[in-house]
Amino acid sequence: MLDSKDLIEFESAIAEDFEAGKIKAPVHLSGGNEIKLIHIFKKIHRTDWVLSTWRSHYHALLKGIPRDEVRRQILAGRSMFISSREHRFMSSAIMGGMLPIACGLAFEGARVWVFVGDMCASTGAFQDAVKFAHGHGLAIQFVVEDNGLSTDTPTAEAWSGGSFAKSMVTRYEYERKWPHYQSLPNRPGF
Repeated sequence: MLDSKDLIEFESAIAEDFEAGKIKAPVHLSGGNEIKLIHIFKKIHRTDWVLSTWRSHYHALLKGIPRDEVRRQILAGRSMFISSREHRFMSSAIMGGMLPIACGLAFEGARVWVFVGDMCASTGAFQDAVKFAHGHGLAIQFVVEDNGLSTDTPTAEAWSGGSFAKSMVTRYEYERKWPHYQSLPNRPGF
C-alpha cells in the first residue's frame, strides 16, 4: 500500500507537468486527504469496484493501478477519465455520473465504493442513488470527500448541506491543497 509521501510526491510531479505545459487538458489535483484515503482504501478489496470523480489520481493509485499507467493516462489528457477494467476502476468528469453505474454494478452483485464530492452529495442524483442502494440492500459504500467547496464556492452556501443514510455513507473533511484547475497561475482556463 502506498503511503501519504508517495501520493504527495506523485501529485506534485503532476502539478509540475501541468505547469510546464506537458498536459494539454484540465487536471484536478488532490491534496490534504492522503491519510483519510489510505485508511478508507485499507477496507477496499482487490475485487471491489471503485468509481471516482474528476479528482481521481489518488483513488487510482490506491486501487492498485501502477504509477506509470496513471501518469501516462494523465499526460494523454485523461486525468478526469482514468479507467482500468483490470483494476476495477472508473472515473468521470460528469458530476454524479458514476452514481447510476455504481448502483448497476452493485445490483449485479459487485461490491462497490463510489466517491463523490460534497457538492455532488447535495444533489438529487446522490440522494436517489443512496435510496436505491439502501432499498435494494446493495453492497455499496458512498464516500463523500468534503472539502467544503463546490468548485470554489462554499458548499453550505451553494447547496444548504444535506443528510445521508449514515450506514451507507462515509464522509470526511479536508482542506484542499491545490486550486481549481482554472485558478492555477500562468495557466488560462479551458
